[in-house]
Amino acid sequence: MKKALIFGFFTAFLILGMVSLKRAMPDAKENRIYMAIKVYSPYEMEKRIGGLTIVDKRTGIKEKPSSKEVFLRMDELEKKWGKNHLKIENNDVIILGENKQVVARIFLETKKEKDFVQRFYLNKLQ
Repeated sequence: MKKALIFGFFTAFLILGMVSLKRAMPDAKENRIYMAIKVYSPYEMEKRIGGLTIVDKRTGIKEKPSSKEVFLRMDELEKKWGKNHLKIENNDVIILGENKQVVARIFLETKKEKDFVQRFYLNKLQ
């Protein structure tokens, strides 16, 4: 009975730890399209002594989230920006500027890239 109880506690802590770790990780990304869009994103990471800072290139405002939250916060900001500045037309991602003018077009090579843009930036579920 004691061994079963100890094994149960061990299993519960292991499962809770894995769920917590999964929740704390940023979303998976399609590298080619993410890096191409990131060039136009107004947010960038800046190293500092205490960790990382998120800088808005438009205003110069710096956000200093905790080390465990910095990548999740960056994802939040990029998603919010993408919702207003990206749209998909056929197999292209169109990047819009502040005045809704077309800044760039990026060709989507695969369905996975298109699904990623819709899921990550535009919050459209498949």
